[in-house]
Amino acid sequence: MSSTKTVLITGTSSGIGLAAAVAAARAGWHVIATMRDTAKAGALLAAAKDAGTTVEVRALDVTDPASVEACLAGLDRLDALVNNAGAGHVGTLEQESVDDVRAVMEVNFFGVLNVTHAALPLLRASKGRVLTVTSVGGVIGQPFNEAYCAAKFAVEGFMESLAPVAATTGVTVGVIEPGAVASEFVANVGLADDALEQAGPYAPALSAYLARTRDAFANAQTSQAVGELIADQLAAERPAFRLLTSDAARAFVGAKLKDLDGSAVQAMTGAWVAR
Repeated sequence: MSSTKTVLITGTSSGIGLAAAVAAARAGWHVIATMRDTAKAGALLAAAKDAGTTVEVRALDVTDPASVEACLAGLDRLDALVNNAGAGHVGTLEQESVDDVRAVMEVNFFGVLNVTHAALPLLRASKGRVLTVTSVGGVIGQPFNEAYCAAKFAVEGFMESLAPVAATTGVTVGVIEPGAVASEFVANVGLADDALEQAGPYAPALSAYLARTRDAFANAQTSQAVGELIADQLAAERPAFRLLTSDAARAFVGAKLKDLDGSAVQAMTGAWVAR
């Protein structure tokens, strides 16, 4: 049997997933790089070639259990899983339906569960690890990110609860918490061109939020930097449960951890939408 370890990474057509796939392959992993539409694998394959390595591309829709089963079919070994696939969403409850919120949960929460559930028997056999890319939005609720943060909070709670249980069988569970990252993820949040016109009483707050967000992402961490950190976590002998990927992320989450009554966080995020 080959001594090369295998990692499956979801959401690798762009951004953090692409960068993590290339970084892991360069570090010597056999990378199964998955995405919903393999026709979009060009950028990944080109990046891997430029890095002097290769990846195996497979189709995977994390929201479809049959797709997950088909993707993992035939694997006799899996040493690590990186749950990266996700979708951004900007909106507020009064102006969207519960089904809109449910769709965000399907991708960002239940999608993670679908893949992890299917992979755990293989990971238990290899005493492998699960790394899930969440967000600082899984620790601090952010204006106009209600559904997205709810999904990320759910992932954080699930993985924090799963970690000690999985550890009894030799499986390591951890989360990766980036802050602002310069990637196509930001461009795919589904905000319509006329969002401000349609925002009604929330227009001033949304305008302030969007201006603040543009400033935050002007100095965002690169996908490549996060991808390298994920590759490091795959190889770490004793990885921490939570990895914050930048000084900015550490400072942001630190504000929540010492804010016992929530007033400091509310003052901070409230300022983002102040008229």
